[in-house]
Amino acid sequence: MASDKPVPCGPCKFDDFTIEAGSWCTNCEEGLCEDCENVHRKIKLLRNHKVISIDDYLEDFGQIKVLESCTELEFRDYKIDQTKIETKVPTSGILSDMKLQLIKTFQMKRETDYVIDVRGCVILPNGNLLMTNYSKQNQLVEYKYTGEHMRDIQVSALPFFIAVIDPNRIAVTYGDTAKFLEIRNTHSFRAEKEIRLPSKGYGVSHEDGRLYVKSGNSTIQVMDLSGKQLETLKLSSDSVLNITTSRDKIFYTDYKKNIVHCCRLNGEELWQVKRESVSHPYGVTVDHDRNVYVVGLVSNNLTIIQQDGKDSKTLLTESDGLFYPQAVDFDMDKRTLLICNKGGKVSMYKVV
Repeated sequence: MASDKPVPCGPCKFDDFTIEAGSWCTNCEEGLCEDCENVHRKIKLLRNHKVISIDDYLEDFGQIKVLESCTELEFRDYKIDQTKIETKVPTSGILSDMKLQLIKTFQMKRETDYVIDVRGCVILPNGNLLMTNYSKQNQLVEYKYTGEHMRDIQVSALPFFIAVIDPNRIAVTYGDTAKFLEIRNTHSFRAEKEIRLPSKGYGVSHEDGRLYVKSGNSTIQVMDLSGKQLETLKLSSDSVLNITTSRDKIFYTDYKKNIVHCCRLNGEELWQVKRESVSHPYGVTVDHDRNVYVVGLVSNNLTIIQQDGKDSKTLLTESDGLFYPQAVDFDMDKRTLLICNKGGKVSMYKVV
């Protein structure tokens, strides 16, 4: 027996978004969309919960009561207990004085019936903000530095990641939806070149005329701007989505093993950092001193790692508004950090 009204995802409903649930947690007694179900089963406190499909629940119980509201109490089980996951790490030198000053927080424009899903974000050379909308429409979304919505930009597929090449060009990858990347003009956003990839393309970065693309099971493809294949770098894990480069180094996150890696541009590993306080490291970026900023998708925090990998510090947590943070970018010129949460909440910080 089917319900006359679709069941909304409870966590998304809590964040004022309406998206249809595909599964039901019998312990939490609420629906879950695909993304929230994935996060739900990865949280240690929730792993023993029984999650079934919406169809199975409807068949067993006839009809699900649609939750019209979700109280703080109902949602509390989804929140990470910071006292259980935080590990105090002694800091010294530059990290001990590192602080972030909140500049701006805004909510990205919502489209009807689905959550805006930001996997990649950059601060453009003109100061505007550009983010992927890895959701039901093939869009990049541009905002002014102040948070004012500029335009939605139609692209070839669901965009996954963005990298700035120069003041006039960006590179865009398309994740699970396409085996190519595009070089697009930063003014018209028209595609200037399509570069075929051996597999699906995820994280991408540009360094000295070369594109570094996470493509393949556990490899980074290195190519020039014409698309000519230069080399293939082997990674130590197949659970890597996001990468960034800085001068002579590559940094990438292993979201399953909770490790941040640093290697040379030839793939030789220099160090790796694993912190109990960082669960499912996702977006990663580097500042002018090559300190590494990484957001923990499940731990809801931002951590900075010293450029030699020997020291780290938690800068922001859930109490600062981080809720499933997925994308992060550092603007070298303005010393500004951009963080995007699932659901389209965007925050900008000045690094002081």
